Amino acid sequence: MGSDGFLEGQLLVAMPLMSDKRFAKSVIYMLAHSDEGAMGLIINQQAPNISFPELMKQLSLAPQAEDDEAEVASDIRVHMGGPVDTQRGFVLHTPDYCSEDSTLSIDPRMSLTATVDILKAMAGGRGPNRAILALGYSGWSPGQLESEIHANGWLHCPADPDIVFHPDLDTKYERALSRIGIDPSHLVSQAGHA
Repeated sequence: MGSDGFLEGQLLVAMPLMSDKRFAKSVIYMLAHSDEGAMGLIINQQAPNISFPELMKQLSLAPQAEDDEAEVASDIRVHMGGPVDTQRGFVLHTPDYCSEDSTLSIDPRMSLTATVDILKAMAGGRGPNRAILALGYSGWSPGQLESEIHANGWLHCPADPDIVFHPDLDTKYERALSRIGIDPSHLVSQAGHA
């Protein structure tokens, strides 16, 4: 699993016959992975029934937007980051935005911020150059993800910002598999071990 044994900053890609429907054909950006467990954000599932302006209104953050700000806000998509803590929001973004007390650098190309300040900045067109807003996250207890990988549930590869931030959610899965060098039609559901 890499020289340090951890998947932080990698893409986790569901095998085609993933049995857990919540993760079918999902691509997950791994935020953390250690002996204590793992955490990531699904980057190719849109949150159902909520838009960014509606979310801002629910959070009582809806600005008295000028027309250009309203247009920026309407272009921001809300993703479903995973089934855990779905009322909590996370923004995975490029490092050109940084809030001193709340932005966590994942690697030189990716940062994470989980405060309302970034939402206000995004709504006003002052947020990061590229970002994904996700509700909820995907989490694994110690050893759980390793077991799922061993059972042929997941593949992984280095994260590519062009896949992570690409606006077409429907092509991210195939693009991630292609990054690994896999044609999805050649995959089978059974694992082999030598």
